[in-house]
Amino acid sequence: MKQMPEYADILDASRRLAGEVVHTPLLESDVLNARAGCRVLVKPECLQRTGSFKFRGAFNRLSLIPEADRPRGVVAFSSGNHAQGVACAAQLLGMPAIIVMPSDAPRVKADGVRRFGAGIVSYDRETDDREAIAARYVDEKGMTLVPSYDDPFIIAGQGSCGLEIARDLENLDITPDALICCTGGGGLIAGIGIAMRHHFPAIELWAAEPDGFDDHARSLAAGERMNNVRLGGSAQDALLTPSPGKLTFPINQRNLTGAVQTTDAEAYDAMAFAWAHLKLVAEPGGATALGALLAGKIDLKDRTTICVVTGGNVDPDIYRSALDRL
Repeated sequence: MKQMPEYADILDASRRLAGEVVHTPLLESDVLNARAGCRVLVKPECLQRTGSFKFRGAFNRLSLIPEADRPRGVVAFSSGNHAQGVACAAQLLGMPAIIVMPSDAPRVKADGVRRFGAGIVSYDRETDDREAIAARYVDEKGMTLVPSYDDPFIIAGQGSCGLEIARDLENLDITPDALICCTGGGGLIAGIGIAMRHHFPAIELWAAEPDGFDDHARSLAAGERMNNVRLGGSAQDALLTPSPGKLTFPINQRNLTGAVQTTDAEAYDAMAFAWAHLKLVAEPGGATALGALLAGKIDLKDRTTICVVTGGNVDPDIYRSALDRL
């Protein structure tokens, strides 16, 4: 298997995904520009199929599984958005799917997985090894493992998001100064980074992580992959990974300008702002980058900035709590 994705792989993925993904727009709000003190263009992947960017990588990866292996199906581990992306792609491609999900995953995400016909195996984030659970399905049933980020074709598929951004900016004759993106394992920002660096070599690329899960910031500072102490306990569940990926980190180490952290309160504020002023539904982990932007975590004054809202799969009770902050 190819070990390191390149720009050409993103072009291939984009062609493979044509007609399957939603080409999400770039949105601009005068209220957001005034609040941020800069021009902001929002990429709303919460409007993507299954409600997050994860469908991009999942469909690209599953579409490359050989026909002979498809009847045995696929297995993935995820807190929900990758799970739904894999389940939907498997349904479209006629493959069975098993998803290993944490027991505290939002109900709306588990319901989405079931709606696409996939089976769910629950685990405890703090005590169980999700990779070991998935490995049993690979060993015993011959299923294909679909990683959530550490796979070149997953990264290439996510990179189609960055390719859309770059092409739309070029069509608008806009040169961006910075881009900020919600980051967990690093697959999306890795793919976006490859695409954006190809089109705009001078752009600053910022990862936005949940407060207390600053593995990218610490890894960039140390020059090697660092682990998070905790595995749970943040409302930004979509981004709670043990560490940067083995494959994603070298890409992000090369391309990222830095990483900032967003508290749950800042993520909730961003969710409320997105609803009130952008008319978007964002989940906590999908609003992490917007939360960092609104909180002024990066000096972006008078600069043109792209902000990726990565997902909108949020339980009603959590969403009500966010809107109560208005």
